[in-house]
Amino acid sequence: MTVLAAALALLGSLFFALGAAVQQFEAVRAAERGRTGLLSLAGRPRWLFGGVSIAVGGGLHIVALAFGPLTVVQPMGVASLLFALPIAAALHGRRPSRAELAAAGAVAAGLAGLVLIVPPATGSPDLSGPAAVALLAIAGAVALALWGGARLTGPAPRAALLAMAAGVLYGATATLTRVLLDGSWEWWFWLVMPLPALVALAVLQRAYAIGRFGVAFAALQLADPLTAIAFGALLLDEPLPTGPTGVLTAIAAGALTCAGTFALARTTPLPR
Repeated sequence: MTVLAAALALLGSLFFALGAAVQQFEAVRAAERGRTGLLSLAGRPRWLFGGVSIAVGGGLHIVALAFGPLTVVQPMGVASLLFALPIAAALHGRRPSRAELAAAGAVAAGLAGLVLIVPPATGSPDLSGPAAVALLAIAGAVALALWGGARLTGPAPRAALLAMAAGVLYGATATLTRVLLDGSWEWWFWLVMPLPALVALAVLQRAYAIGRFGVAFAALQLADPLTAIAFGALLLDEPLPTGPTGVLTAIAAGALTCAGTFALARTTPLPR
């Protein structure tokens, strides 16, 4: 069952990477024509195919968790960056460089370390109405600050900051989803849950349209799980790594991830 879980998670990462690369390709092409809105992208069949591929990848990841432990499934999930870079490069008519792949490997290793050192949650997540409002307000404020900062920077940091803003909103959505599936909640949670996800999708396409796919995708993969972990600790009383070993491992994994992301910003070229 563990081998099956690993295989499903790896296949899910491939579908997720394919969908992200296709959507980024279409976002760049739409931006070249001055169309960066979500509605215009939704009218492009290949962009919609990318969305279906991402949904399939997410579904396979959930199924994998039913067959195997988190310690096996999560590292396979972060491998999507290693799949996405060659696919995106092929779509843009080039080959990924060794420096790109090395940087992507560093990001994937760092992310795997970060997600694996977090202790598993125990009990059902409970979220009150005021806590849910605080979650949405914090996520919105952080995403807005990142979006504002992105307007003041160059292409690579702009792509990273916009993708991080999307990742924060996706992390908030993931937290609400966990509560709706396993914990106690209020009826209006169902009404607000799609909002941060839709805004995140629109912001992410803006990040993709810049063309720095490697750094954008790495920033998204970093911000999404870390936001969910932070909200879990702040609002759901979920545990965080403790002790010198856990803290030092978290620092080392975070440093490796950041170094890989900066390297991707330097090595991943803009489209022609």
